[in-house]
Amino acid sequence: MTERTRAHVFVSGTVQGVFYRATTRDTARERGVDGWVKNLEDGRVEAVFEGPEDAVESMVEWCHDGSPKASVEDVEVEYGDPLGENGFEIRY
Repeated sequence: MTERTRAHVFVSGTVQGVFYRATTRDTARERGVDGWVKNLEDGRVEAVFEGPEDAVESMVEWCHDGSPKASVEDVEVEYGDPLGENGFEIRY
């Protein structure tokens, strides 16, 4: 079985109002990654990805492009131990 990992991600740039959260949710579900995504008041998007290391890493890489209308300037990532996320949701 593949080792599970957790990535806590902060994405900055033009990432709100461009379907970034919805596209993140759909992409994570397609790749079998659990977690959540939400907008922050400072204009960034915050996300947590949990799952197999390769799938989580693919989501972190995906964040550098994001949704088609997004313009990503920076992606900050902190890795840690999984906390048991189940499914993937948009948080408000």
